[in-house]
Amino acid sequence: MKKILFLLLLGAWSATAQITSRNILEKAYPIESVQQMLVPRDQWKPYPTDPAAWKAAVPDSVLARIINEAEKLLEYKFEPVSASISLDFVRSGDRLRHSAISFDKRNVLTKLVLAESMEDKGRFTEAIMNGVWSICEESFWGVPAHIGKAGLPDPEKPIVDLFAAETAAVLGYADHFTGEKLDKINPLIRKRIYFETNRRIFIPMQTYGDEFVWMSKTKEVNNWNPWIMSNWIAATLLLEKDEKRRAEMVRGSMVGLDRYINSLGVDGGCDEGPSYWFAAGASVYDCLELLAGATNSKIDIYKEDIIKKMASYVYKTHIDGHYFVNFADADPKLRPDGLLLYRLGKAVKDEKLVEMGQWAFQDFPGVSTSPEGFHRPRKIENLLTINKMSTEKVTLKPVQDAWISDIQVLTARAGNGLFLATHGGHNAESHNHNDVGDFIIYVKGQPMIVDAGRGNYTARTFSNKRYELWFTQSEYHNLPIVNGIGQKAGRKFEARSVKSTLNAEEASLQMDIAAAYPPEAGITSWNRLVRLNRVKNQVEISEDYNLKTQPESVQQIFMTVCDVDTSEPGKVKLKGAADTNLTLSYDPKSWTVSTELPSTDGMEYESFKTKWDSRPVTRIVLASKQLKQKGKYLLVFDTKE
Repeated sequence: MKKILFLLLLGAWSATAQITSRNILEKAYPIESVQQMLVPRDQWKPYPTDPAAWKAAVPDSVLARIINEAEKLLEYKFEPVSASISLDFVRSGDRLRHSAISFDKRNVLTKLVLAESMEDKGRFTEAIMNGVWSICEESFWGVPAHIGKAGLPDPEKPIVDLFAAETAAVLGYADHFTGEKLDKINPLIRKRIYFETNRRIFIPMQTYGDEFVWMSKTKEVNNWNPWIMSNWIAATLLLEKDEKRRAEMVRGSMVGLDRYINSLGVDGGCDEGPSYWFAAGASVYDCLELLAGATNSKIDIYKEDIIKKMASYVYKTHIDGHYFVNFADADPKLRPDGLLLYRLGKAVKDEKLVEMGQWAFQDFPGVSTSPEGFHRPRKIENLLTINKMSTEKVTLKPVQDAWISDIQVLTARAGNGLFLATHGGHNAESHNHNDVGDFIIYVKGQPMIVDAGRGNYTARTFSNKRYELWFTQSEYHNLPIVNGIGQKAGRKFEARSVKSTLNAEEASLQMDIAAAYPPEAGITSWNRLVRLNRVKNQVEISEDYNLKTQPESVQQIFMTVCDVDTSEPGKVKLKGAADTNLTLSYDPKSWTVSTELPSTDGMEYESFKTKWDSRPVTRIVLASKQLKQKGKYLLVFDTKE
């Protein structure tokens, strides 16, 4: 089973663990308790299963929309996945052709299944049968990027990846909502659903699940763990008839989920960023929601402080509107799932999260009410939450500042609309970019100084060529370059002597980022202070450095999606969307300034053509004229033109 460990390539997993052996679920719920608490499968009735029940639980307009969308899919052709398509990843690095087929089939099947349950006229059962059979016929339920250099699956050693687990849940819901109708066509259809799910998910998880890197007991695990656990729980509850085995697998998933909770630091921070939180922390909630529903709420750990802190992360990293702090591979723009946030807020008794959920649902309703996309248990619970939402207009009150110590992320606001986020950390974080000491600035909710974000995922993204991509390099983050050398990847490349300050006058992060650079950069110390000065309403970047010798070059990089004007010496004027402005002030006697547009050629960079509302990413380069072995300087950003 050693080959399974190649899943290490799937993300920038931390090289050394920071594990806290909380084991909350394992300690609180031994197998005997789970067996007693678990509602038997034939008595478990979590969802509406006929039109009257659906009508009582979900608005008519939503039911009509789902049925109408499914009607258009009655003649949908469930396309097979050829070996050539599977080999795209190893031959060209492309992931999209396979994903387009695979993901679309599962979205279509989910819509058909829900529509048939909501309408109950038998119109969709033939299409559902074809969808189920087509998916069962696939050689691998996941994506080729997750099975290494072979490109094709080994039938003797099924790999459980994110999308194999997702598929198990999709088929579980097909069985739950339409199984009796499928039996009338042919009882072998449901038999096939269980056979394939058992072979591809249940047996691997029970017999060698601990060998998957995302189930590690000794290393930090990322979003893969709770995301897969949620689907394993759903598939088990829906499909497994043997009550003893059903309880064993549910408990196994609880022990597995502990490994993610154990990986969280004291503040519950998500080092993958907010967009991945919806697959990580939110998936923890998916698990807990399923467990509560299957035990009449007897399994309940919402009172645990780590769960509450994990939940609060998402609003601590919210900037404004659909913008969130996007360090690492996180996306800058999200349309948050308001119904999920509302339920989670209620569960952990966090009124700020409830408020955020209500706001997000009113501003982005389609996100929460569409059955498309991953996390199907969440999607169905969302439908059942719509009628609980208030129709009153909600104004989201932003968090003034936050310090998330375990991932060393600071966020803060000033009265004139300035928003600052910065972080220390290390360069072996999950979905890592080499960005220790980076910062971003927004003005009135608009991006000004940015983390450019990630490009498209390809074979290079999670390979030894990852840091050949410019968007992962420190040279394309808001950081210094010394002697032409940027930061390197690895746990030892970190911030040291990190200190945060939060008060009425300032929000700041002080750190020595020298250790984030390799020895050849020649840095003895580089003390960076990133401060939001609330008195002057400006952001100040103070650098105090000591090098081994006089440097050949020292540069400061700033990334922006604004229009850039460098015509006035000592000023870099940025003009953003919605008539926002930000000015960088520097000493023209000490620095020259230039700009460039990073390349968007190649499949990895395709998303940069549209990511920032089609505004190009610009790299601003300040080059030092005074090359000294020791030095101090101050760079200031303010909203005055």
